Amino acid sequence: MEKRRGHMRALAGEVARIAAPALGKRGFGSAQLITEWATVVGSEWAGKISPERLSFAPGERRDGTLRVRVAAGCAPEIQHRAPQLLERINGFFGYAAVARLVLVQGPPLRPPRPPARTLRPLAPGDRDALDRRLAGIDDPGLRDALRRLGEAVIGSDRGR
Repeated sequence: MEKRRGHMRALAGEVARIAAPALGKRGFGSAQLITEWATVVGSEWAGKISPERLSFAPGERRDGTLRVRVAAGCAPEIQHRAPQLLERINGFFGYAAVARLVLVQGPPLRPPRPPARTLRPLAPGDRDALDRRLAGIDDPGLRDALRRLGEAVIGSDRGR
C-alpha cells in the first residue's frame, strides 16, 4: 500500500508512474516518448505515424527496434525519411536507443479529443453589459476579437 502524501500533486508528474506498468509491456520504459511524440518527430509527422512498440535485445537498452503505425499511403515517404526520424528519436533519448524502424500500416493512434463545448446564448442584459465594456475600444478588429472572447466566456459554464 502506498503511503498518502497528504497534498495535491500535478497529474503530469504522476502520469509516468501510473502508466509505467502498461507501457512497460509494450517496451516503453518511460511514457515520455509517447507523450512527447509530436515534439520528437514534428507535428507534420505525428499525424501520420505513431509509436506502437519499442523492443530491445535481452539485457540491452540500445540499438532497439521501434515499431510504428503508419497512415495509408505514407509508408514510402516515411521509409525514405527513416534516417531523419531515427536521428530525432535518438536525439530525444540522448543516445542510440533506436537503430531500426518497422513500419506497420494502420491509422496512427491518437489521443481522443475532448468534445467541443456548446455555448449558451447570451441574455440581452449580458450582451448590453459586454457592449458597454467594449464601447471605449477604438480599433474595430480588437473590439470584435474581445467581443468573441467575452461571448465565449460569458456563454460557457464557467461564465455563469
